[in-house]
Order: sequence, then C-alpha cells, then structure tokens
Amino acid sequence: MFYALSWLLVVGLLALWSLSAWALHGAAVWAVSQAGALTGAAAGAAGIRLPDWLAPWVPPDLLQTVTALVSGLAPAMDSLLQAVPVLAGGLTVLAWVVWGLGSVLLVLLGVGLHLLVAMWRRRGGGSGPQPQGQAAG
Repeated sequence: MFYALSWLLVVGLLALWSLSAWALHGAAVWAVSQAGALTGAAAGAAGIRLPDWLAPWVPPDLLQTVTALVSGLAPAMDSLLQAVPVLAGGLTVLAWVVWGLGSVLLVLLGVGLHLLVAMWRRRGGGSGPQPQGQAAG
C-alpha cells in the first residue's frame, strides 16, 4: 500500500512538473517571438520625462546624462530586439533539458521513497504477515 502511495505521489509531482514546464515554455516562446514587434520602441525612450513631483529633486545634469545614454543605446536595443525571435528554437531545447533533469530527479525521489518503505517494512514497521506463536502442548 505504501509503495503505491509513494509512486502515486511521484506520478502526481511528475504531472505537475510537466504541466509547469509546458506552460512556462509556452509563455517564454510567446514572449520571445513577440519581442521582434517592439523594434523602434527603444528610440522613443529618449522622450521619457520625469513626473512633475520628481523633477525638482533630480539635478538637470544627471537628467541630460541619462537621456544621452538612453538615446545612444536605442540602436543597440533595436538590433537586439530584432534578433531575439531567433532564440525561440534554443529556448525549446533548454525547456526539454530542464524538464528531463527535473523528471530524472523526481524518478530518483520515487526510488528513494520505495527503498525507504522497503527498509521500514523490513524493520517490522509494516503490516505484513506476523509469525505465529507455537501452540502449547
């Protein structure tokens, strides 16, 4: 009975792990494939203004430096966003590798639980057949 319960627990965890890996992979591939649509968005970052309540607290020199830095990084960010959808295939391989490693660990957990139940039953904690006492004669 305990063997079945331990393996049922492992199968349930394996199903939950598989569902989680599948959902995260789907969300990541969707996000990566949609990143190419954001090209040109980095160029608009130079037009970002500070809120009115924050403007008196920020020195103008710092604001100009940050604006120049962001506008200088905009072309690099655009080229990176155009290259990101190519990574979707590598993301699939990575998801399979992570899923496989997690699955192996869960099966090893099942083997460990199986051995633990076997050791527990061997020490007399199980509900197996008990030896009969000798009849008085």
